[in-house]
Amino acid sequence: MASDMANVGTAPKSRRPRVMPDVVRAIAADILSGRYPPAATLPSENDLGGEYGVSRTVIREALKMLAAKGLVLSRPRIGTVVCERDNWNIIDPQVLEWHAPNTLDPKLFDSILETRRAIEPLVAELAATRASLQEIADLEAAWKGMADAGSDVSRFARSDAIFHQVLYGACHNPIFRQIGGLIETALNFALEATANSVDRRDEAVKAHFGVVEALRMRDGVAARKASVEILDLAARDLARAKSRKQS
Repeated sequence: MASDMANVGTAPKSRRPRVMPDVVRAIAADILSGRYPPAATLPSENDLGGEYGVSRTVIREALKMLAAKGLVLSRPRIGTVVCERDNWNIIDPQVLEWHAPNTLDPKLFDSILETRRAIEPLVAELAATRASLQEIADLEAAWKGMADAGSDVSRFARSDAIFHQVLYGACHNPIFRQIGGLIETALNFALEATANSVDRRDEAVKAHFGVVEALRMRDGVAARKASVEILDLAARDLARAKSRKQS
């Protein structure tokens, strides 16, 4: 601690980017794991600095970053308080990455699926009439990655995620495209989680190919129907993933 304090202001500038992410991640992990639950007041900056072995300045900057993500709030004469979960930017890529493995709230996956059900069929329908030939080719390439993945779960999930990224872009609606980008990291987590529980991935491959074919034929109704089928399969796989985790 003393050594760290002595080096403040004299350490090379390249040192701080290595320290800051580690400290932010450590404090965030303590919040996300429940060590510091919502409404709890964090230890003082001095105490946090002693615990994590960094200066008060580093702690202050780390707390500012966590506040920007909705995890904490600084209150005069009270200190830094952990925010309620509803205020957390739960689909922020960094917040998701700060979770320890297998600690993501299952309700988040339900919310992702609910959001997809609300907009993805329309996205597919719009893409059927608006997608460029290159986008249809990119969609098919992503589908082929799923079809060729075999037992490689990571490749299957990665190709699945790319498929949906292309689809959201192909609808050429900037609002939907941004929503797709917003949920991209969360969707990747969900796809990875459910891919491990899919007993028959060939069903998913077939349903995704239905979207590709619908876009080729410029058939919006068929695209919507295929998208709904994909989401129904996703709901089934999510239920199985939850059941296996609980057993």
